[in-house]
Amino acid sequence: MRAFDRRAIDDFGIPGIRLMHRAGAAAFAALRERWPQARRLSIVCGAGNNAGDGYVVAGLARDAGFDVQLLQVGDPCKVKGEALAAKRFAECRLGAISRTQDWDIQGDVVVDALLGTGLRGDVRETFRQAIERINACGKPVLALDVPSGVDADSGGLLTSEPVRADLTVTFIACKAGLVTGPGVDYAGDVLTAPLGVPDAVFDHPGLAVANGDGLRLLQRRRNAHKGDFGRLLIVGGEADMGGAVLLAGEAALRTGAGTATVATRGVNRAAVLARRPELMVRAVETAADIEDLASRVDAIAVGPGLGRNEWGEQLLDACLAAGKPLAIDADGLNIVAERRGLRGLPRGTVLTPHPGEAGRLLGKDAAWVQSHRLEAAAMLSQHGAVAVLKGAGTLLAWDGAAHTICMAGNPAMATAGSGDVLTGIVGALLGRGLAPHVAAELGVWLHARAGDEANARCRAALLARDIVQAIDLAP
Repeated sequence: MRAFDRRAIDDFGIPGIRLMHRAGAAAFAALRERWPQARRLSIVCGAGNNAGDGYVVAGLARDAGFDVQLLQVGDPCKVKGEALAAKRFAECRLGAISRTQDWDIQGDVVVDALLGTGLRGDVRETFRQAIERINACGKPVLALDVPSGVDADSGGLLTSEPVRADLTVTFIACKAGLVTGPGVDYAGDVLTAPLGVPDAVFDHPGLAVANGDGLRLLQRRRNAHKGDFGRLLIVGGEADMGGAVLLAGEAALRTGAGTATVATRGVNRAAVLARRPELMVRAVETAADIEDLASRVDAIAVGPGLGRNEWGEQLLDACLAAGKPLAIDADGLNIVAERRGLRGLPRGTVLTPHPGEAGRLLGKDAAWVQSHRLEAAAMLSQHGAVAVLKGAGTLLAWDGAAHTICMAGNPAMATAGSGDVLTGIVGALLGRGLAPHVAAELGVWLHARAGDEANARCRAALLARDIVQAIDLAP
């Protein structure tokens, strides 16, 4: 974003102060629309360009007849360049800016202009105290560009409790840290203000946003038959965990798999067939029991309810040896982490870890993964896998780089069996012949859209089967 900002100024002749005024104007307009009854503002500024945006908001608010409390945190002598020009713009309208150490929030709305996208490392004590005051005041908060204390690149937290915004107006383009990682809990609603920057400024595409474009690949010919839509083998379901493969199988069928065969412990067979007779179910006790099955399918999904014992290890080994397009989830990932490592996987294998599983695969903990989500997704894919790092702002990576983010989905989807549903969806798409990264991206989007639709219908806590029932292949 800093490079784009510089290109807009140097290559396209847009003065930095003009961009700053556009940012302030966009933020003030958003504030008035969100809180139309507000007449008093408290604007808390730091000393960088983020503060400059806040100064512009202050000046515009005073011109509009608002009562403005403008507070300066940090050394005012460090305010330079365009931010200094914006500060003078505000001072011409408000007079001196308060730097008192003991201040109370007086406004109906607080504008957070403390720390922006340039923040690196831990938040200094003076700014941490200011953040605490903003959070403690009980007033609605508008954050400019990024809530103070959130890493704009990763969504990691640079202090234990960043500013909790109700609305973040971010400028030119959205920052990844607002839509993935822990930062999503602090950004509130996110509104992007492009500031009139021409498209030619963006010489790098950034992350693509999953949007379901691949649905056209799933449309059926009138003369089609089930053999045209792939044969999927789903492997898992240790004793007492048969529900996982059942959910994966149901999701695969709803996604259009021609046939879906579940290979599971014999104790699960009757229950799976009773619930979903459209599935074929094979009781397996050793790896040899699935070798023939694996040779006759188009793709394999392994891991739901697999367990981490010798039975699960043998079945995973057989799946890896089959040479078919493969999706691995849940205990399959844990076995890979414990025994094989990422280097031992066939190229194009789709991995669908949550942060804990991703951490085990990378030798990190879940907290590290959550604070470095783009880096973690890229690392998961550097040996040829396609990585789906689940969570708010699910990331997809291949060839050692994060490429796509899914903005759909909701917190209600954090429920038992939701990941098994995703595994079945992705497995079905692999079986239908989609390239691994296409199957992963479209599968994540279908899963998220179904979760949003199910959550809109549901008045109680969401169940994984609600997501299955909401899968929709219509464009």
